[in-house]
Amino acid sequence: MANFLKDIFTRNSKLSIDQLIMKKTMIAFFFFFVFAGAAFWGWKWLRKQPSASGKTSAPIRKILNTNEAIFRGLLSGKKLTKEYPVSMAANPARVNGNLGLTTPLDTANWAMNVIKANGDTLKIKLDEIRKLPHTRIVFNFKCIEGWSQITYWGGVKFSEFMKAYGLDKETDMKYLGLSTPDKQYYVGIDMPSAMHPQTLLCYELNDQPLPLNQGYPLRLIIPVKYGVKSLKRIGFMYFDNKRTPDYWADKKGYDYFSGL
Repeated sequence: MANFLKDIFTRNSKLSIDQLIMKKTMIAFFFFFVFAGAAFWGWKWLRKQPSASGKTSAPIRKILNTNEAIFRGLLSGKKLTKEYPVSMAANPARVNGNLGLTTPLDTANWAMNVIKANGDTLKIKLDEIRKLPHTRIVFNFKCIEGWSQITYWGGVKFSEFMKAYGLDKETDMKYLGLSTPDKQYYVGIDMPSAMHPQTLLCYELNDQPLPLNQGYPLRLIIPVKYGVKSLKRIGFMYFDNKRTPDYWADKKGYDYFSGL
């Protein structure tokens, strides 16, 4: 075997064209089997590693955490997602999932339950939220499944909502948690992303009230993250200094940060 490899990798200017072709072919096959073997071994090794969360092995979770640290370092309120003219927005907008929306909604009695740091709960109705300064955004909504679509949303900036309700202590906490009224779907978001100037508590789509399948009466729109974080039909909002639960990160091992 040693002599065989030596013959393959030894340069020889006297080789014929056919011999050179054969030599290059042998080299190509050699590296193919080396890399294929290494990939197969690496795959078997990863499968044997303990799970860090969901279905993600500890080594991959470390890589995701490193990526998160990098993207969090790049996040800035001065770095805005590209916006588009309203004429480019899709109508109707594509629906991305119905987790947490299958339970019948009592529209007359809906309120967003904001659980403060001290344990008190604010019950805030949609009419109260609509009194806050209105903001619109047209951006390229990106789904973790691989599709994207320019969409047009309206509501109140999350940062202005927090200020209007005197949630300064909560703003200083590290994480925000949101869940649907039936608690079947929930997301965890780092507070700097939630406070980004383009993050909205949204109650309009294409200048109309949100359809039921788009999260009526109120949903999150957070352009700095994939759509998996833009929770529909907010029922509960809460805050913590440790990571708040996240459906896809906890159950499936998705990236918790999910930043763009």
